Amino acid sequence: MRPAAPLSHAPHPPCLSPVSVRPARPGDAAALAALSEPFVRSGALRERPFGVYAAHAADFLVAEASDGTLQGCLALRLHPAAGQRHGSVGVLYNFCVAGHRQGSGLGARLLGAALARARTQSLGALFTATTGSGRLFLRHGFTPAPVSLAPAAWARALDPRRGARVLARGV
Repeated sequence: MRPAAPLSHAPHPPCLSPVSVRPARPGDAAALAALSEPFVRSGALRERPFGVYAAHAADFLVAEASDGTLQGCLALRLHPAAGQRHGSVGVLYNFCVAGHRQGSGLGARLLGAALARARTQSLGALFTATTGSGRLFLRHGFTPAPVSLAPAAWARALDPRRGARVLARGV
């Protein structure tokens, strides 16, 4: 989820501009790719072609600063009920917060907005995979889950060399 830089829990300077969380628009694709790039380089995120950001912008929630720059993002993709015990489920992916915003509560805000979006979709469960500690997910009710419970198409796309843990929670 985050580059290798250590996370500081010290208060952030008051000079940080406020952010609003909103659904991404197709025009945000380049900014989503740029925001994600440091996390891809660190190995925290899987590399995705630009076309994925453009084609799936509607999956994303973004945290936008008052100057229009994106400070964080999190995507929620719906997976149909076929073969799932929980009905339709969602997968959270591409979760990142700009380094200077980490530890400020912005990730929790994005995750809260994604959980609210999932509730409006009447999903039975949410899944994610993380190569990090997963602390934020665990604090929000996610627990380790066997990959066999996750949507099959998503589970097949996980790269076992990355060592990601699958986490899940009910909605």
